Amino acid sequence: MNIQDSTRFQHLYQQHIETLTLQGKSPRTIDMYSRSLRQLADFFDCCPDNLSQEQLKSFFLYVVENLSWSHVKIDRNAIQSFYKHVLHKQWQWVDIIKPPKIQPLQDVLTANEVNDIINHTRKLSYQTYYLTTYSLGLRLSETLNLTTADIDQNLMRVHIRAAKGNKDRFVSLPNFTLLALRQFLQTHRHPTLLFPGGTAPTNHTSYKKIDKGGLQKTIKIVAKECHISKNVHIHTLRHSYATHLLESGLNLHSIQILLGHASPITTARYLHLTDEISQNSTLVLNEMIERLEIHWQTDKKDNININTNTNKKENAS
Repeated sequence: MNIQDSTRFQHLYQQHIETLTLQGKSPRTIDMYSRSLRQLADFFDCCPDNLSQEQLKSFFLYVVENLSWSHVKIDRNAIQSFYKHVLHKQWQWVDIIKPPKIQPLQDVLTANEVNDIINHTRKLSYQTYYLTTYSLGLRLSETLNLTTADIDQNLMRVHIRAAKGNKDRFVSLPNFTLLALRQFLQTHRHPTLLFPGGTAPTNHTSYKKIDKGGLQKTIKIVAKECHISKNVHIHTLRHSYATHLLESGLNLHSIQILLGHASPITTARYLHLTDEISQNSTLVLNEMIERLEIHWQTDKKDNININTNTNKKENAS
């Protein structure tokens, strides 16, 4: 890219970022859309403001042949936004570059398999993370972002902040999970984060969260050790949570609220629906989670051993 093109591109690129920011897009969306625009510029080694339809077609043909459909969708939306809101040009490829609708059935763990995975995890922080993710029905990052301020012990609920779609929601907090979190906090005593990662620094503000890659890799290894042939990942815990609640009699609308889905169609997409039974979600959730029998790992450094099993019948609040 020559100097003139580079200068023009930097100006348009900054406009693109500012436009997305003013539209209220999340930082993650802005990052993905910006990356797509950079990839388009790199592909042709020029400022992408005067590309022909044939050039755009050749770019998307490359993306379709070499990358995933989710990547194609992101690139299409990003470049469409750039053309419409920055270049003020008509976008003509939205109907042509259209990923197929694929709705694969998600693997779901049984309650015993969830129990086995947590018990066979040989790191206390990972054990507690998996229990929390499953028992609250959270996404990977939602659990990582939890802070002590999000735990309401009086109302027995957890505040999930800025989740998917930048939406907040409340989820029920089982007694079993509260006790596990309360005792796990004693192993690191971080003033805000529930799941800090790495070695404790002198200044708590520089703490990092538990590594996402380690959590994803570990759950697959543990599932294999437990002879579970399903495709297990962190999100499988969320699917299993919803399915187990439905099997326990909780109605679909309550599950939709707990998962933070805008539409019941999204909730029903991976659940085998049964007759809806009106139940109290907190009672059903506590009964489901307290069936787990976790053998907690001992944190040798702090000599703390979590023992929730002996306290199931006590009032954890």
